[in-house]
Amino acid sequence: MNNPTGVMVGRVWLAAGFAFLYLPIVTLVVLSFNESPLVTTWTGFSFKWYGELVKDRPIIEGFVLSLKIAVMTATSSVILGTFAAVAITRYKRFPGRTLFNGMVNSPLVMPEVIIGLSLLLMLVSVQRAFGYPERGMMTIWVGHTLLGMAYATVVITSRLQEMNPQLEEAALDLGAKPWQVFFLITLPLISQALVAAWLLTFTLSLDDVVLSAFLSGPGSTTLPITIFSRARLGLNPTVNAVATLTVLVVSVGVVFASLWIARAEKRRASEMAVAFRITS
Repeated sequence: MNNPTGVMVGRVWLAAGFAFLYLPIVTLVVLSFNESPLVTTWTGFSFKWYGELVKDRPIIEGFVLSLKIAVMTATSSVILGTFAAVAITRYKRFPGRTLFNGMVNSPLVMPEVIIGLSLLLMLVSVQRAFGYPERGMMTIWVGHTLLGMAYATVVITSRLQEMNPQLEEAALDLGAKPWQVFFLITLPLISQALVAAWLLTFTLSLDDVVLSAFLSGPGSTTLPITIFSRARLGLNPTVNAVATLTVLVVSVGVVFASLWIARAEKRRASEMAVAFRITS
């Protein structure tokens, strides 16, 4: 029998948790329409700061650069994370497997300051030796990919562990080559995990400050670094406008991805039910 008091307490804590997470975002969105130049004083509804945003060249350039790096990071992280996850889950024994698994997961538990500093020292040494690469978009991308690959590997590994390996074995028994099994069987079955990993690493890259601060160079200032530098001198309401647009873009992407994943899962369940009826 359910305890009404316990249910009420649980609902209150749930509401408090959601409020703690999303109330600051809602406040930011509301203040982006504030006419006052003071972010803490409401004087009226206005689209003024969205108009000012178009004229703010550093913000626009930072947003475009962050978007490019995030797309590149998400794509490379998913590709490398997929290979790493397949190696971990499908090949139980190979020389250095334990070390490989530990190195892949180490960025998850290592402070970003340490990762950023170590990458900076390595890139400086490489640049002194070969004259390349200079700090900029490419070095930020390398750092973000190092971190994003670890998260992508965890997401994809969990899906591969749940997948029935007999499906791949059946395809091999029917004469398919290993690369055909990977592209025709494995990838379609883990497509939802790939999308989830892509969105996760895209978001991590888009709002990263620490790694970007260590690895950026002249003319390669990302949006989070621009916002952080302005926050120390006093926030301009334009920042609220660009943050609102960023939230909108990410939210639309998550909604569309969620709908696609739900539809794909429903279609996969329907196909499995049909296959089960045929075999039985």
